[in-house]
Amino acid sequence: MKTDLSKILAISGQSGLFLYISQARNGAVVEALADKKRSSVGMSSKITSLADISIYTEDEEVKLQQVFLNMKDVLGEENAPSAKSAPEVLKSFFEKALPEYDRDRFYVSHMKKVVEWYNALKNYASLDFVDLDAEAEEAEAPEQE
Repeated sequence: MKTDLSKILAISGQSGLFLYISQARNGAVVEALADKKRSSVGMSSKITSLADISIYTEDEEVKLQQVFLNMKDVLGEENAPSAKSAPEVLKSFFEKALPEYDRDRFYVSHMKKVVEWYNALKNYASLDFVDLDAEAEEAEAPEQE
């Protein structure tokens, strides 16, 4: 089954990734990818869809989905380096996966989150993604008879 990054959420103050289940009266119902436990998240929580995240490069921003695909190309079936790896290990890895990353704006703390998310998706969901750009183009295209 393909992973839709627009439904995969990072919630500030909580570790791991969450699957959006539904709207609740006071926020959203989510399910933790790791243990499948459902919980309610209030509207005051900072919730970010992984589809909305981009990484700074020298000349543009690259969507997180593309970064994950680049990482998969570099890693094959292996897990990404641990988020607890030395900063040099993470920087070296991202030089292979995203060689043009902006060294001034893409910090080690960001790298740690990205490798954590990658490993979570690899282990609990799928690295085969729904192509959001193609779906958007299909929705915009007029029906042909």
